[in-house]
Amino acid sequence: MNALLEPIEKFLFEILQFFHGWVGDYGVAVILLTVAIRLVLFPLTQKQTKSTYELQRIQPKIKALQEKYKGNKEKLQEETLKFYQENKVNPLGGCLPLILQMPIFFALFRMLGSVTKDKKVVPGLLLAYIASLPAAQAEAARRFWIILPDITKSPKDVFASGGLVAALPYIIFVALFGLSIVVPQLIQPGERQQKMIGIYMGVLMLWFGWITPAGVLIYWVTQAVLALVQQVLTMRYYKTHESGS
Repeated sequence: MNALLEPIEKFLFEILQFFHGWVGDYGVAVILLTVAIRLVLFPLTQKQTKSTYELQRIQPKIKALQEKYKGNKEKLQEETLKFYQENKVNPLGGCLPLILQMPIFFALFRMLGSVTKDKKVVPGLLLAYIASLPAAQAEAARRFWIILPDITKSPKDVFASGGLVAALPYIIFVALFGLSIVVPQLIQPGERQQKMIGIYMGVLMLWFGWITPAGVLIYWVTQAVLALVQQVLTMRYYKTHESGS
């Protein structure tokens, strides 16, 4: 896995350094890097969003089939497959774009956070680079504008050293991190059980965000906002286009 991710990680770090040289703030540079990655991956994410929309659109008819053939699983599978083929919908259509994006996401997390090498957790490229700077430069590099004093620390570490007041900006990012998991589940149609799973996942991600370096939270919140905007606009476009035709 390391052999696959390390070249991507180094490439992303070089782009991050380019943006930092432009804006002089690693927090803003992470946001710009996230936007650039979303633009590059737009064809894949758009295909994934379209697949999600198509599945939502036919969901009532799928439920009708399930109700009609609830006592005959083989017939239900046969009719469901036939229905997908007739409507040219691939239920796994959103999986391939997601899988293709995963190496980039993993490399980003490694570069902004920590990595495991020889069974030891060590700082990623960004944290290691900032740690190698002279004290005054390192302190300036850790700061995200006037929002976060240190993007290399986790909310947990800031709370332990500075208390609630110092950790409050970090806690806001943790809350946004959790909401980024819950909100997409709530705004799209689906069964109540599926929505509850999304809520449970959001709660679990609160703990993950609590122990994660703030640089990772900046990336995740930014990409979640961009993904949500893309999803809302895309769904609205498809619904308008479908009703117009």
